[in-house]
Amino acid sequence: MIGIRHAVVWLLGVAGCSYGCALLWSSGSLWFQLTMLGALTCLVYWWLGVSPDAAHVCVLVLGDLGRSPRMTYHALSLARHGYSVCLAGFRGTKLHEDILSNRKIKIVPVSEAVALKVGPRIFQYISKAVVQAVQLCYVLMKTGSPSYILLQNPPGLPSIAVTWLVCCVQKGNLIIDWHNYGYTIMSLTHGKQHPIVQLAKWYEKLFGRLADYSFCVTNAMKEDLLTNWHIKAITLYDKPPSIFKETPLDVQHRLFMKLAENYAPFKARTMSECPEVEKSAFTELDRRNGSVTHIQGRPALLISSTSWTEDEDFSVLLRALEDVEQFINAGAQFPSLVCVITGKGPLKQYYNHIIEKLQFKHIQICTPWLEAEEYPLLLGSADLGVCLHKSSSGLDLPMKVVDMFGCCLPVCAIHFKCLHELVKHEENGLIFSNSNELAEQLKMLFADFPSATSKLNRFRKNLRESKQLRWDESWDQTVLPVLKNP
Repeated sequence: MIGIRHAVVWLLGVAGCSYGCALLWSSGSLWFQLTMLGALTCLVYWWLGVSPDAAHVCVLVLGDLGRSPRMTYHALSLARHGYSVCLAGFRGTKLHEDILSNRKIKIVPVSEAVALKVGPRIFQYISKAVVQAVQLCYVLMKTGSPSYILLQNPPGLPSIAVTWLVCCVQKGNLIIDWHNYGYTIMSLTHGKQHPIVQLAKWYEKLFGRLADYSFCVTNAMKEDLLTNWHIKAITLYDKPPSIFKETPLDVQHRLFMKLAENYAPFKARTMSECPEVEKSAFTELDRRNGSVTHIQGRPALLISSTSWTEDEDFSVLLRALEDVEQFINAGAQFPSLVCVITGKGPLKQYYNHIIEKLQFKHIQICTPWLEAEEYPLLLGSADLGVCLHKSSSGLDLPMKVVDMFGCCLPVCAIHFKCLHELVKHEENGLIFSNSNELAEQLKMLFADFPSATSKLNRFRKNLRESKQLRWDESWDQTVLPVLKNP
């Protein structure tokens, strides 16, 4: 790998000098001077540049940092072990306070390049990638000389090539954290045989091989990377950090009262007869003694989270809820439901229009965006989680389920290839294939709600007793040895 890097830097210099000579011949000495300066700067920076700072790591996401939890967990783990961390990416969603208040983590914003709106689609993609590459190279070159650049993929275009080139010049090491394959996500929009998708696959395979180290999220992806792309990766399963846990009842009540200010499903169904008792839809606080209890006959709280993209078909959940509504209307003894779907994304407005047209009497649906500190509290307050993530590659696992399990929240998850690595059917949740199966599972799980002897509570008990490995422990066992013993 070092030999390849040496060759690349020297080729850059030779190519730059050759190009400069050609421009000198045709256009005058100014172009020659500028081109030579750039090429020689690259060579001198590499040849005379200081060695990488062993205690400095750059964590890079070519996406919204606030919606990239695994990479922020990497940053926190690195800081916990004394590394100074440059966390680079788009600034959109607010980051968790643990990141913002950590003195060892410096947040470096990267601006998202905007594609030109003229010309063929492939020209728009290429022009955007070129602009983003130049900007990203500039950002990385001014962040110092990290010993490692830890890059999330996807998105990897153009970040894999740029970070590898920067590591060549700065003598650092590139680590790719494979969350999925970028070309498979593109294929959801364009189709598998589209030239852009095929080009993205070639690029990802070529430059992915040049990383010094690779991590991935499942054993299935590890095997696929090795078999098809000859990339040796280490499986680092997503694990919940300590903030994901069951929420105490008093904290639940405060959260519900806060959410009730903006979302009707969290408001009390009836007014309290006593002025000293404060009610939400699920809980009540007696101010006379400070006790908080669940309201008798409370609705069941169903939660799902999503990035509202093509790999999650929420019509499956909506059809299942329609089935449950008809079941209740037919006279079944069943609790009312509050279904909360959190997240941001391109298809949110589309599904909100569909939800607005549903005429439910016993089911309420809301689609809030929660702050980073509120999301784990709501998961820890819910009765059941639903996951509709279907991996575009069939090789990654939904992080939302990891978070739900961290809160000891049972899950109904839609089936795909490697889901069995996370969800154990009839042990910590249920797996379904279509809306009919999901509807039947909801009817069964909530039939005797909120009985302590229900299957739903048995799943929760199994999760409590499983003693799940947390992110910090998993990271220390898997990633830290790579950094300490490269």
